[in-house]
Amino acid sequence: MKALVIGAQGQLGRALQATAPMDAETIAPAESACNLTNGAHIERWLAEVRPDVLFNAAAYTAVDAAESDVATAELVNSVSVGRLAESARLHGARLVHVSTDFVFDGETNSPYAPDDKPNPLSVYGRTKREGELAALHASSETLIVRTAWVYAEQGKNFVQTMLRLMRERDEVKVVSDQIGTPTYARNLALALWSLAGQSATGVYHFTDAGVASWYDFAQAIQEEALAVGLLQRACAIVPIATKDFPTPAIRPRFSVLDKSKAWATLGCPGPHWRQALRAMLGRMTPNG
Repeated sequence: MKALVIGAQGQLGRALQATAPMDAETIAPAESACNLTNGAHIERWLAEVRPDVLFNAAAYTAVDAAESDVATAELVNSVSVGRLAESARLHGARLVHVSTDFVFDGETNSPYAPDDKPNPLSVYGRTKREGELAALHASSETLIVRTAWVYAEQGKNFVQTMLRLMRERDEVKVVSDQIGTPTYARNLALALWSLAGQSATGVYHFTDAGVASWYDFAQAIQEEALAVGLLQRACAIVPIATKDFPTPAIRPRFSVLDKSKAWATLGCPGPHWRQALRAMLGRMTPNG
């Protein structure tokens, strides 16, 4: 399998490169050479590489900034994804596009299945849903994988933010009434490779297993980081309500995804998020 990775320098793009199967040839150009919003870049790379699979790991993920930067969010998350899908079809590549739990409104109390009706609450969620529709319209070979709460050893993510704040402060406040599932980028990347290798199409959901609030996640980060020496002392973690931490974008209250379809295709469930967090933090230690 020959694969071209868009967004190669992001946390998922790096994970896709690190987890590539032995028989895969992975081409991962820098953003400056292959920008999602630059149609000429995309056409040139597709024509030169002739990949079997095109992974789109690029997105506008600044959820709050998107509320005031609507044009950029639309360009990156919807318009450019539609163009990418069409180019992939014309060059004989299967597009694997990563989407988000934010396409749902979070008003249910049961995990969202891939065919549940989206109802995004934010510009970010809306533009990601528009990107899904554009990609699916362009080709019946498109694979959409929705995920949530992704983190990795590097990059801007909740784990890295919490580790920094816990080192700097005696107390951190974390929202306790938003529920979802943390997802280690490495596990997501492994799932994407497997689904692509099985020529899966349509919409799938993948996160790690289990359920947590952001407060639960923060507590686990501190406990696991203390255990491996990434933190030298504990700080107080104070649960707060969403209403006490207003943000420009509305977040879904409950965004747990039903992974049964993906897990059946993959042949096994994903690891529990706490187990995955422990493994990731272990890799961040000097001997990890």
